Amino acid sequence: MTVQPKTILEELLRHLDFPATIEEIPSEDGPILDITSEESARLIGPAGQTLADLQYMVNRILFQQDPSSPKVTVDVGGFRQKSRGALLKRAKEAAERVRRLGDIVELEPMNAYDRRIVHQMLRDDPDVESHSVEIEGSTQKVVLLRPKSR
Repeated sequence: MTVQPKTILEELLRHLDFPATIEEIPSEDGPILDITSEESARLIGPAGQTLADLQYMVNRILFQQDPSSPKVTVDVGGFRQKSRGALLKRAKEAAERVRRLGDIVELEPMNAYDRRIVHQMLRDDPDVESHSVEIEGSTQKVVLLRPKSR
């Protein structure tokens, strides 16, 4: 890879005037860039939205320079790992409710990164399927879980 994701993120943070250190952690899903900063809460933002936006910008710049680049995950102090665990727990509980009651279950609005995690978790589930649906009159999307038709 000729383009360095860590360098892109360092430049973005420098332009935004966020002093931080970045550790690049290899992962089978693509590199994880873990930021350490005294302003972690500001970098994460409400419900992780600032962090999601930062990750989106890094990936856009990266793909413009090299379309074959792997997707990069940007994290701050393990925030994504913690929130991923909570998200997976909610999705598993919702899937169990679909199995038990046969109802359609709607999860809360979430960003593309979180929706992707839910879809990947349920991809091989024999009983439950997931679909992203836009909330009418909004740009937000939710994940609907429903029984698989057989």
